[in-house]
Amino acid sequence: MITVTRFDQTEFVVNADLIEFIETRPDTHITLVTGKKLLVRETAQEVVARVLDYRRAAGPLLRRPETGEHAPADDRED
Repeated sequence: MITVTRFDQTEFVVNADLIEFIETRPDTHITLVTGKKLLVRETAQEVVARVLDYRRAAGPLLRRPETGEHAPADDRED
């Protein structure tokens, strides 16, 4: 989960695993796999950095989708 900011300065939390893509046009738009679009104050680079930080922190909790086994630390995709 990552925290991002609306343009009215309110923060909210997004499930980083549901992010399909991030666009800058010129504001940052996050599109979720559900099709929902979110407009945030952070740059695309900041959102990506937060997602990567989240994945690193959650690393030991991540499982391989095909087997459900924990992925070794050196085998994870960031």
